[in-house]
Amino acid sequence: MDIGKRIVELRERKNMSTNKLANLAGISQSYLRDLEMNKKNPTVEMLSYICFALDISVQDFFSEQRNKVNPYLLSAIQLLDDEEQIKLSEFICAVKKTD
Repeated sequence: MDIGKRIVELRERKNMSTNKLANLAGISQSYLRDLEMNKKNPTVEMLSYICFALDISVQDFFSEQRNKVNPYLLSAIQLLDDEEQIKLSEFICAVKKTD
């Protein structure tokens, strides 16, 4: 895993500047830039500070989701009963066929 790239991805997803993330994580902005450019490797402790600042767990940091699902959409789908989920699945398949 490219740790620097992952930090950038998560920081940008949260619409954070390097300055804001560095301040929240208690590290210097130059150190954060070095991490993002893979010039330095973070310690486990430092990575936990960064994750805390990003409001994610270390486990979430390392879980690369290839097919990212909108959490709101996922929770809405989970509220549907089995029949409604089947109908939704059929609808999605029909929409995909028209693309």
